[in-house]
Amino acid sequence: MNTKILRLNKAGIPISWLTREETATLLVKDLVVWSLGETVIEMRGGYNRSGKQSILRLPSIVACDGKVHKENFNPPLENKFLFRRDKNICLYCGGQFAVGDLSRDHVQPLSRGGVDIWTNVVTSCRRCNNRKADRMPEQANMQLLAIPFVPNQYEFLYLSNHNVLADQMEFLSARFSRHIQLS
Repeated sequence: MNTKILRLNKAGIPISWLTREETATLLVKDLVVWSLGETVIEMRGGYNRSGKQSILRLPSIVACDGKVHKENFNPPLENKFLFRRDKNICLYCGGQFAVGDLSRDHVQPLSRGGVDIWTNVVTSCRRCNNRKADRMPEQANMQLLAIPFVPNQYEFLYLSNHNVLADQMEFLSARFSRHIQLS
């Protein structure tokens, strides 16, 4: 089972996904300030002198002490996150494709002063990307089906884990922007 634990800072802002070993270490070292959700993993340890086995129950969400960062969140722009943001849908023709048939398209092409940022890139099938070439969508007589956006921290944590549990999704989706729609 590849279950990940959602790590928050003490203010409840998502930080990262943890393995069960990382979560167990935080719990044993008493670094978890509070937790939410169901027990998702039960780890059994050794037996004490009276014959009782130690059991460590890992919740699906843990919050740890530490500095609360208030800086702007800048998610890394990688195709796997971009394609997941756009649900593997070409934002020109509307078709849904396998990852191997998708590419990153710059709405304003790099050759025309565009930059490689979240708000200037969309998922495109190879056919539409070739058709658009180094033109603006309107010059190629193509229309964008959605406006590209930068995922916030909550959305990015969702995009970076393919096995989000129900209570983790409930926590994260409460802070999704109006741009992201779950299907």
